[in-house]
Amino acid sequence: MKVLVIGSGGREHALVWKVAQSPLVSKVYCAPGNPGIGMIAENVPLKVDDLPGLLAFAQREEIGLTVVGPELPLSLGIVDLFEEYGLTIFGARRNAAIIEASKAFAKDLMKKYRIPTAAYEVFTDVEPAVAFIDRVGVPIVIKADGLAAGKGVIIAQTREEAVATVTDMLSGNAFGEAGSRVVIEEFLRGEEASFLAFTDGKNIIPLASAQDHKAVFDGDQGPNTGGMGAYSPAPVVTPSIHAKAMDEVMRRAVDGMAAEGRPYRGVLYAGLMIDGEHVKTLEFNARFGDPECQPLLMRMKSDIVPILLAVAQGDLGGLAVEWHDKAAVCVVMASKGYPGDYAKGDVITGLDATAGIGELFVFHAGTALRDGKVVTNGGRVLGVTALGTTVREAIDRAYRGVAAIAWEGAHFRRDIGAKALKR
Repeated sequence: MKVLVIGSGGREHALVWKVAQSPLVSKVYCAPGNPGIGMIAENVPLKVDDLPGLLAFAQREEIGLTVVGPELPLSLGIVDLFEEYGLTIFGARRNAAIIEASKAFAKDLMKKYRIPTAAYEVFTDVEPAVAFIDRVGVPIVIKADGLAAGKGVIIAQTREEAVATVTDMLSGNAFGEAGSRVVIEEFLRGEEASFLAFTDGKNIIPLASAQDHKAVFDGDQGPNTGGMGAYSPAPVVTPSIHAKAMDEVMRRAVDGMAAEGRPYRGVLYAGLMIDGEHVKTLEFNARFGDPECQPLLMRMKSDIVPILLAVAQGDLGGLAVEWHDKAAVCVVMASKGYPGDYAKGDVITGLDATAGIGELFVFHAGTALRDGKVVTNGGRVLGVTALGTTVREAIDRAYRGVAAIAWEGAHFRRDIGAKALKR
């Protein structure tokens, strides 16, 4: 069977890497892919939002399964389009992908179906938004309603910052159309974790636990990013927390979406805030997290392709996923200046040197080829991911890989996985 993966980041490199290992697969394509992906799959020069082009390619090449990585094509309805033409595709339909495409929709869903979350209100005008800020106090969380590449969440520490953020978003300066409506919610204290599950709209198979590191600097300081690193398993997700996440979050979300006439098929991602034995839901995403996907797929023992097919065909019943006992850690190497402005085109050295480090894989994200050399081409450039018998061993191995790689102004956090060690 031929498989097409859509996307060009570290998540898609991990999906291609895992899919290519399946005995069911004869060839993997990736659109548009990146230089790292191009070493194990055939890159196709089609953008993720070129739905007619992607459909024509899948028909021409008789693709047996398409796997959608990023949220944009899901929100544009690529799954609906492919299914209309009888093609098998893994991902949420457009009316289900709204769980990520609209923060306001997600919050209203949580409220209606008793999914624990922070108190919130939705605003389109500055004046009532400021009144809410004054009533709740700071710190306070301000979210652009629409898709903002993981950067549309601001934790304002002062009233001045909160008012400036709301004004900037609602004026259209900060996130354009995505910020024309904002969700403002109470600040939750605790430790974050990422909880992902495969679902066919009825059956739910949880993935291993993981924790992302959103802030750009060590100690969770600085602005939010798409993710600066992740590890799995996350010790904060104890057996009792896992049970609550399944019963109170995932089950209610899947059943709620079905009741709303928006059956959810794909991978559902819940960002959780855990405080002692209490679990609250920060957000839902309609796809694999990036960078959580990288350590999760390195830990996945099972062939992923039968799972993806079963989800796409609406029948996960009787299937299970096996996991390696080992821990996995992904350290994101980013361009200087990210998540703000950053340079492109810096030559990356040391990639070959990482090949000698066992149980380590470097997933490409923002890279390109220029004159035969791999260069930086994005904010998040590489995801250096390692396995270890313990989290400590996986951390040490990942940072050995990071130490071998260099380019002008390369930036990475030095504390990925530190929270796990404290536990």
